[in-house]
Amino acid sequence: MSDLKEKLRLSPQDLTWIAPPEGLISGTTASIEAAEDIVGQDRAVKAIKRGLAMKSHGYNIFVSGTNGTGRTATVKKLLEEFNVGGSVPDDLCYVNNFKDPDQPRLIALPAGQGSVFRDQVNDLINSLKKKIPAIFESEEFQTARNEIVNRHMGAQKALFKNFENKVTSQNFMMVQVQVGPFTRPDLAPVIVGNPMKIEQLEALVDEGKFSADELAKIKAMYKELSQEMEKIFKEARDIDKTIQEDLEKLGKEWIEPLLRDSFSQVRESFATEAAKTYFDEVESDIVAHLERFRPRLVPPPSGTEGAGPPMLMPPDPSQFKYYEVNLLIDNSETTKPPVVIETTPIYRNLFGTIERIVDQGGVWYSDYRHIKSGSLLKANGGFLVLNSRDLVMEPGSWPTLKRNLRNHVTEIQAEPFGWLFNSALKPEKVPIKLKVIMIGDAEVYDLLHWYDEDFRKIFKVKADFDTSMSNTNENRNKIIGFIARISAEENLLPSDPGGVEALARLAIRWAGHKKKITAQLERIGDVLREADLVAREDGSDIIQARHVETANADRIERVNMYEDKIQEYIEDGVIMIDTDGAKVGQINGLSVYSLPEISFGKPSRITVKTSMGKSGIISIEKEAELSGSSYDKGVLIFTGFLRDRFAQDKPLNLTASITFEQSYSGVDGDSASSTELYALMSSLSGIPIDQGIAVTGSVNQNGEVQAIGGVNQKIEGFFRVCKAMGLTGRQGVMIPKTNVGDLALNSEVVEAVKENKFHIWQVDHVDLGIEVLTGISAGARDEDGAYPEGTINFLVNQKLEDLARGIKEFEDSEEPEPEEEKPEKDHSSVEQ
Repeated sequence: MSDLKEKLRLSPQDLTWIAPPEGLISGTTASIEAAEDIVGQDRAVKAIKRGLAMKSHGYNIFVSGTNGTGRTATVKKLLEEFNVGGSVPDDLCYVNNFKDPDQPRLIALPAGQGSVFRDQVNDLINSLKKKIPAIFESEEFQTARNEIVNRHMGAQKALFKNFENKVTSQNFMMVQVQVGPFTRPDLAPVIVGNPMKIEQLEALVDEGKFSADELAKIKAMYKELSQEMEKIFKEARDIDKTIQEDLEKLGKEWIEPLLRDSFSQVRESFATEAAKTYFDEVESDIVAHLERFRPRLVPPPSGTEGAGPPMLMPPDPSQFKYYEVNLLIDNSETTKPPVVIETTPIYRNLFGTIERIVDQGGVWYSDYRHIKSGSLLKANGGFLVLNSRDLVMEPGSWPTLKRNLRNHVTEIQAEPFGWLFNSALKPEKVPIKLKVIMIGDAEVYDLLHWYDEDFRKIFKVKADFDTSMSNTNENRNKIIGFIARISAEENLLPSDPGGVEALARLAIRWAGHKKKITAQLERIGDVLREADLVAREDGSDIIQARHVETANADRIERVNMYEDKIQEYIEDGVIMIDTDGAKVGQINGLSVYSLPEISFGKPSRITVKTSMGKSGIISIEKEAELSGSSYDKGVLIFTGFLRDRFAQDKPLNLTASITFEQSYSGVDGDSASSTELYALMSSLSGIPIDQGIAVTGSVNQNGEVQAIGGVNQKIEGFFRVCKAMGLTGRQGVMIPKTNVGDLALNSEVVEAVKENKFHIWQVDHVDLGIEVLTGISAGARDEDGAYPEGTINFLVNQKLEDLARGIKEFEDSEEPEPEEEKPEKDHSSVEQ
């Protein structure tokens, strides 16, 4: 190995995070105090606390972050800490609006009074159902009633008696005449002691058996008596009406004192304006419908032998349903502002609904008793926690929520998307004052922020949860406390120092840098649970490092079938990768494949072919429309580097085609730009590249190698290929120097580096990189601007000069010779 390669080679200690000499713990996690602290989210915690403390409208909170960062757990904990005082919200009741039943009235009462109100109203009505009939059945009331009836009936009987006497004196008789299914009173003249119809007398006149003059007199009297009979019956009906009015007045006079006395207690207990209005309407309705309280006559059951007289039954209970109280919100057992976590924010669950009922006739109906509350009202006066993605995906939920928060009221309606039933009920609106906390990801936040102007007005606080935190002793101790808590809560085996260090290494790897540690505690917890199972199957009573590594390997194996398939293709030679030897214009680049649950690296063969021409750098991926914008930018950048270095004294005249061999899907990112540059320089210089070295890193126009993502996956992917094809001790990966801090390689790669079977080199400039790959110095310009003979830059520059010269010579040789100038023809003479 050359001195330069040895100098740039990383030691095993550089390849992963090393625990402090004293270790992370002594003993096991069983001796560690379980931590309840919120880990690594200081920024988000500060924002949530500020949002909870703000009392002004619009300061609802959007908690943004990745799953597994503890967003929900943090919100719950902070609410428990913050929500230690505060007033308990009112109970809410809906009652019948007797003036307009389609608009039920809202009654708000102090917490715990709603159920008392409901029960007292119910007891009051039940009491009246007994007391009012008792008054009607009392001897005193019956005496007063009979006196009214007898007085008026006497006058009515006198009318009929006088009229009957007059009818008799005029030789007429009152009879009943059948008119269809009914009968009506009529008058008939009495002839020779027998009543006869006028039609019969007319027939006798025609036969000459009765005098026409006499018939005329009878008809005149009949008309006079009929008119008087109509007056008599009208007076009788007026008397009946007077009797009814007097009886109703009597009932009111006897019942109103009872109602005043009965309602006095509930009026004193519930003295709000809404309750007063309700009690007034109930009293008026009872007085107007006293018949509801009277016993009812019910026909005997059908099918019984011998139809008996109707049975006297108590009043129909269904007549009293509109006196019931619908207790919508009951805070009788609430001791502080409520915290409601709605996990299924469909419209009905969130805002309540008006249920529909089918009556005995199969007709849908609803009333105020079927109004049901949702999470929004249950959280009124407190806090409502929602998942943003669930919320915005439910029809109608997000528009209704923002409308309610904007207007500070909510209105319960039948579900707007219910096609089977729509209620005409319009309950009185409920004032709301609560804090809504939406938990979601950055994508939902950005969409709502940019495309919904109301969102910015009602969610003024954003709490951003980070995916990583600083790798400090304090944060590591919090992670260890978290491990101890999970182990204790879920009865897992304790972890020894090696097991804790293995979990810590994974947490640092997931964070993507040695100075960071992941804040996705859920991932740590999952590996810990699976390591517990591995340890138990192994017969161990503690979780060791090997159990953690096995659990993590098992997790990867469950989801890396695609990686294994690609590996098989490489090993079988279907995908062609060289890991030994040297070739001109060919290099192993490294790509990262990202799947939903895993990302992994694999090498890709990159080849470059150069020739004389003026087409410049041709990216076959771009020409085939398989490249992304970042990739295209990377090609343009290293083209700029070539112009800066080699085209100051000559035109950059060449045609070079670059491609990822056997790549048929899209490619993006600039992490292969330095790799492509190395292959291009190899093709131009004619110097072969070591195929045992894979390369990653982007490059800028100054030739500096820049950091890339997925460095661990790329190294491990190439190591796996080299291991399958046979480790030679010369293979390795060249990475940007700025990525060294991101290294957290698995133990197998680290062990291979320790044994000098595999190597990792760091470079910060393409000049170093090309020397590592070819073993030949890049070469720097001397005072005269020339590169040392035999260096890569010398050879590249010489090749470019040859190409430029060749193009010029070719173009010169292709220029056509100038034609001889011919004399102009003289047209002055005319041929004879």
